[in-house]
Amino acid sequence: MADLSRAKVLILATDGFEEAELFEPRQALLDAGATVKLASIRTDAIQGVVHDSEEGKTITPDMTLDEVDTEEFDMLLLPGGVANPDKMRLQDRALAIVEEFMEDDKPVAAICHAPWLLVEADVVDGRRMTSWPSVRTDLENAGADVVDEEVVVDEKLITSRKPDDIPAFNAAILKMLEAEIAAEAAA
Repeated sequence: MADLSRAKVLILATDGFEEAELFEPRQALLDAGATVKLASIRTDAIQGVVHDSEEGKTITPDMTLDEVDTEEFDMLLLPGGVANPDKMRLQDRALAIVEEFMEDDKPVAAICHAPWLLVEADVVDGRRMTSWPSVRTDLENAGADVVDEEVVVDEKLITSRKPDDIPAFNAAILKMLEAEIAAEAAA
């Protein structure tokens, strides 16, 4: 496994995040040595869900959206769940964070319903992507080339469909972050 001890990853989430889609990629990043920070609407603990039907684990954010400086991070991770991205796409600062990562050509990884944030931030036109089936029409209407694959990498944008895809999603995240850190070190 690559040493990602110089990597810093930002996760955006709020109540209703899909438990596995936040905790499993977060743990893979931590295991690789990355620093991972969670930003949310507020710093009270946020509630996860399991398959949108039962309460999952909670986690306490490190900072609010307004405290995020995107210059400090190498990658943005957006977990799904239905309620989480639906609430986040109504937050102007969350959309600005997505836009800043995309404009700065930094990796963005979104799984399940999280691409709703990318649609709302207007950054999917012409991109090859996947998502949970109910989000695909929104992606197509926003100009994305939508496919049904476990993980899709389009330049520095990584998307996946569902919790079952997390192993492939994590592998793509780690591979891209390793390439980013190597490129930074070589610059």
